[in-house]
Amino acid sequence: MSAESVFPQLEALLPHVQKPIQYVGGELNSTVKPWESCDVRWCLMYPDAYEVGLPNQGVMILYEVLNEREGVLAERTYSVWPDLEALMREHKVPQFTVDAHRPVKAFDVFGLSFSTELGYTNMLTALDLAGIPLESKDRTIDDPIVLAGGHAAFNPEPIADFIDCAVIGDGEQAVLEITDIVRAWKAEGRPGGREELLLRLSKTGGVYVPGFYDVEYLEDGRIARVVPNRSGVPWRVSKHTVMDLDEWPYPKQPLVPLAETVHERMSVEIFRGCTRGCRFCQAGMITRPVRERSITGIGEMVESGLKATGFEEVGLLSLSSADHTEIGDIAKGLADRYTEDKIGLSLPSTRVDAFNVDLANELTRNGRRSGLTFAPEGGSERMRKVINKMVSEEDLIRTVSTAYGNGWRQVKLYFMCGLPTETDEDVLQIGDMAVKVIAEGRKVSGQNDIRCTVSIGGFVPKPHTPFQWAPQLSAEETDARLEKLRDKIRGDKKYGRSIGFRYHDGKPGIVEGLLSRGDRRVGAVIREVYESGGRFDGWREHFSYDLWMKSAERTLPEQGVDVAWYTTRERTYEEVLPWDHLDSGLDKDWLWEDWQDALDETEVEDCRWTPCFDCGVCPQMDTSIQIGPTGKKLLPLSVK
Repeated sequence: MSAESVFPQLEALLPHVQKPIQYVGGELNSTVKPWESCDVRWCLMYPDAYEVGLPNQGVMILYEVLNEREGVLAERTYSVWPDLEALMREHKVPQFTVDAHRPVKAFDVFGLSFSTELGYTNMLTALDLAGIPLESKDRTIDDPIVLAGGHAAFNPEPIADFIDCAVIGDGEQAVLEITDIVRAWKAEGRPGGREELLLRLSKTGGVYVPGFYDVEYLEDGRIARVVPNRSGVPWRVSKHTVMDLDEWPYPKQPLVPLAETVHERMSVEIFRGCTRGCRFCQAGMITRPVRERSITGIGEMVESGLKATGFEEVGLLSLSSADHTEIGDIAKGLADRYTEDKIGLSLPSTRVDAFNVDLANELTRNGRRSGLTFAPEGGSERMRKVINKMVSEEDLIRTVSTAYGNGWRQVKLYFMCGLPTETDEDVLQIGDMAVKVIAEGRKVSGQNDIRCTVSIGGFVPKPHTPFQWAPQLSAEETDARLEKLRDKIRGDKKYGRSIGFRYHDGKPGIVEGLLSRGDRRVGAVIREVYESGGRFDGWREHFSYDLWMKSAERTLPEQGVDVAWYTTRERTYEEVLPWDHLDSGLDKDWLWEDWQDALDETEVEDCRWTPCFDCGVCPQMDTSIQIGPTGKKLLPLSVK
């Protein structure tokens, strides 16, 4: 297919759509390479709107890693809003990249990064607009290889019909290995067509090709087994793990958006992985082991990133940033270095037991002092034992007391509803905790303008976690529980007005649950939703629960299953789970024992500071926990 820019056709449509700037490209630090000078060409997609997709670290890193290579180009595409989609269909403009406005179909590899399953219908929209057949079995040698990555790719079975392959784990080395295989196959004259290329990728043991595996079912709907249907295809596919983060200091030249995005800052990932062992947290489980970036590596990345972008805030990212062994020195060193430049620092939500006021003061020294966010997750002490979130109510009150006493006026608390074994009483205790937080804040500050916002999300069991066997709470029960909590908070005459209450209803969680623990039979539901107009399911204004349920009712009964079978049903140890042939490094017996510990309300320590608990990751992946301290200091770059 021709790789000429479609911008002349696109430009005529832009005056008729919302936020046309997001489709124009030309961002600071973006890369456009001559098509003919490259022999392997990637199109990378975060399947959401530009404002959500552009700041995504995963895509930004891979974009730069690939474009640094000689003879390789990578461009980006994002989901187009329905207004532009309709015009593109009418005027026959294909899905395009924002970098050079080349048609997505012209590329060798179309890589999609899924941080949430709610992007699946957007993937189908992009494939269809690109002119790529929706199902892999219908594609020819001239169609790109459709590759899924990101956290949702740890169970790609619901989209098995639509993707050619999936990569689980870290992408930096994986995309370069795939590039070398594609390059060799093309140089040989593309022998054996798509099948041969996919076979070469599969034989590495690190690329999963769903088409090379058959799924057999039992009479009752459960999976009997998943078996390779080609010789040389591995029985299990392993995740990729990058061990020395200092060797991968990406992005070196972060993209600066043209349009407003959800994060207006430069971000540095200060470590990868988490061993806190929160049982609900898929990200913490699948990214083990912990690998810290050194304090000097972080300093160099911040310095080069700020020079390349002009941002005025730096986000220090990880799953639990205050757990970095040198976080105090990092925060102080960066605050010292950028005092005159007024560069603000931010951490994602802070663990209650990792917060200290010195760290918080360093983080806000050069920037604005906004509210603090903590995530106790469970409303009662009992629930926090079930989920292994080892934070007592005393810890929380002591922490917020320190914050309010040092001048903060707002605290946001994040909880989940619908956790395993949860009762109404566990959820109502969230209200009690918020009241105690406000009372303590008023006492230590002597002020009445203290605010506490309670934010609640619905719990969704995820693959590769101890809760992968757990039943999910129905949407109706979730809503009823949250209504009781809302009434309790609003009914408190003394403190209710100081407590903000935000929550998601239970419906999106049921759809996410269907997609996160689904198998190949769920693919028919996704396609039905897409063909019925489903788009942007992660956006409240576009999400339609009724559309998903009607589509499921039309497609699942002939398979002998329904939505409840995938969501509110508890699994047994013996059941073959749809993702069992994808190896996250975690030992299934260890996950099961941790699930039993949850039911017994038994807590487990963080293996960073205690002997190993045999989760399986380090020996299985031939890796190890990498933490400091390094003994180095983040010195100013120049004496002023």
